[in-house]
Amino acid sequence: MVDEFLEFAASRARPNTVRAYAHDLKAFFTFVASEPVDVRPADVMAFVTAQRRPRNGTEKVVRISDGEAGLSSSTIRRRLAAVSAFYGYLLTRGDVGVETNPVPRGLPTRRSRHRRELRGQPLVREVRRLPRILDPDDLTALMGALRTDRDRAMVQAMALGALRRSEVIGLRLGDLHLGEWRVFVAEGKGGHQRLVPVSPSFFSTVASYMNNERPAGASTDRLFVVLKGPRRGQPLSIEGLDEIISGARARAGLVHGTCHELRHTCLTRLREAGMSLEALQAQAGHRSIVSTRLYLHLGSDWLADEYRRAVEVIEAQAAVGLAP
Repeated sequence: MVDEFLEFAASRARPNTVRAYAHDLKAFFTFVASEPVDVRPADVMAFVTAQRRPRNGTEKVVRISDGEAGLSSSTIRRRLAAVSAFYGYLLTRGDVGVETNPVPRGLPTRRSRHRRELRGQPLVREVRRLPRILDPDDLTALMGALRTDRDRAMVQAMALGALRRSEVIGLRLGDLHLGEWRVFVAEGKGGHQRLVPVSPSFFSTVASYMNNERPAGASTDRLFVVLKGPRRGQPLSIEGLDEIISGARARAGLVHGTCHELRHTCLTRLREAGMSLEALQAQAGHRSIVSTRLYLHLGSDWLADEYRRAVEVIEAQAAVGLAP
């Protein structure tokens, strides 16, 4: 039944989503050791508890972000979502004997019990963390530690254009709109496409990469390819990009500076510079502006400056009309 669900999901979801479904469902059914029709909410609750336990040998290791030792809340929530989606598929089929989805929609609260609401507190409470960003000196150091124009162009796509790493790797030669300084993102998150502006600096670096580094005989139209070794001229992988960034970060002596943090740095700086939330949403490729609102809370210096300007006005107004 799991294989049939994955085959069905492949026609509706991105390949990465299907792979995540397969991995998460394997983890769940390996733990419960039951057929899908025999799974009960108690099994799901036990699974959640087990996921929170530290793995053997890591009992004294905790994450700084939330103080937990087991899997992160976001990973557990993703696994529960995969299980819930699987049972939603079985319920829709209606021919396998499954009558209810064993994944509870939430834990009841006093209010939900009185009002007979279906939702209560989430099974797994996720910690809302602000993403780390790089200061200008760190970003300069990272750029200086990169060894090729290809690598610098990829970092600029994230740090100046807010592209995701998968979007950078997915760029094709025809996606660059040179006269407009814009990039067409054909493989955005969830399969969504967008056309976004990117700094001319990125296009200048790409031109240098194309003229001096990219193999002339490359058989792919992917923009970024492997430059050395047996895979020379073939598309660069996400793992290859991660290795490049990790190496540059180590050479620059930086603790932070992942692809995700480069993207967040760009979006934060754009917001600090006055870009509207609606424009930021379009640049980031967020389906919901709720995701974009996160950037209202970033940039502590910018927030402090805005507050100081505002409070000076308030204090000046409060002083008007006071007796001398």
